Amino acid sequence: MEVDSTTYSDLSVFHHEPEFSIYHKVNFTKTDEGRDWLLRFFRSPFSDAKLILETQTIIKRLLGNEQHWPTSISNGTLMVMSRFFESTVDTIPSTTNYMEALSYKVFHSPDFSLVRYSLTHFADFLRGMRQMIDLFDNDDSPPTLRIFIQRAKDLIGRTHASELASREAGKTFSYIDTIKYGRYIRYEYKNQSYELMSIYGRLDAWHSMAIAMKTYNLSMPAINEDPHPYINAKGLYHILLPSPVPYDIEMNIDSNFIFLTGANMAGKSTFIKAVGSAVFLAHVGMGVPATAMKLTVFDGLLSNINVVDNIVKGESYFFNEVQRIKNTILKINDGRKWLVLIDELFKGTNVQDAMKCSSTVVKGLIKITSSLFILSTHLYEIGEELRAYPNISFKYFETSVLEDQLKFSYQLKDGISNDRIGYVILKREKVVEMLEKL
Repeated sequence: MEVDSTTYSDLSVFHHEPEFSIYHKVNFTKTDEGRDWLLRFFRSPFSDAKLILETQTIIKRLLGNEQHWPTSISNGTLMVMSRFFESTVDTIPSTTNYMEALSYKVFHSPDFSLVRYSLTHFADFLRGMRQMIDLFDNDDSPPTLRIFIQRAKDLIGRTHASELASREAGKTFSYIDTIKYGRYIRYEYKNQSYELMSIYGRLDAWHSMAIAMKTYNLSMPAINEDPHPYINAKGLYHILLPSPVPYDIEMNIDSNFIFLTGANMAGKSTFIKAVGSAVFLAHVGMGVPATAMKLTVFDGLLSNINVVDNIVKGESYFFNEVQRIKNTILKINDGRKWLVLIDELFKGTNVQDAMKCSSTVVKGLIKITSSLFILSTHLYEIGEELRAYPNISFKYFETSVLEDQLKFSYQLKDGISNDRIGYVILKREKVVEMLEKL
């Protein structure tokens, strides 16, 4: 699924502050290699139902064996293995006998110690990988998972590697064994070691996605390749919220445009991001924050939420809004299935101009029936003229005011809101009082 950098940012898939990042929220990887693989998965969401469904199956398979996940492999294990190959070590003897081993121990003591120390971590790693093979080398495992498990099995099945994998945990390496296995790993098993670490990293990333599902009680969405776009979700919420209010949403070819209104802070932006992030997670192949969700495979996800001006280029906020809409039209006018999210369109111009521009954009976008659109706006006035279009659904978030106190239900309702609370907030925060005293 195509997702550009703006959409990644708008949906907070990645964020430098972990508490605001979906990626960090679901990152339960145990190693740097696993973290890197999870990052790759998030940067390359699928646009193929078969790949999504197979990833779902893999995650379910791993989740069912969580209690058996090997504890002998840690980030430190992989770091020691990598550094062993990166470190400069005096040539390890090619013959294995006690005198050669003792000589290397005496005359190359630091290197001997490094080799012996590293071997304990290689043995731990190979032992853990064999445990993974025992878990998943069976007919119940999905094809892709079995491919990697079979490859790991082949790599570990080689004589000295198999001996290390069978070695008793914590058993000290003798002088002879240190030279024997150290030479083998260093000169004959380097590429194989890196390949095994990469396989483990991929497994670690899948395992992280499984743990996230269990931790946050996510549900696997039902995916298919229907030629027409649709989303049907029950109890949908934003994964980053500590106490979210769930929504129900249904969009299809007959109702492919949501015209969303409501006052500031009523929940419009959160709703838009909740839908977008859930669709994104579904295309990564993992669970979504919803009681249940069904959706088609989308070819792309586009958002227009956090538009900014560009001082360096001398481009105004409004100009960049126009450019984003222009680029959106160019992308989605290709017959493919897109989910387009637009929050508060044309904030960079006056109300009358914004109404005319917004109305023009909406009337144009609804001609594209191959995509789904959610557009939020304060400009409720244009809603009446849009009622003539049967494929537009009108939704709003209500706000009530009691004695200058605001109350938000965060419930998605049918209709159009004309709530105006700007002055109420200004008054509640004592700004009006301060101005009167000037």
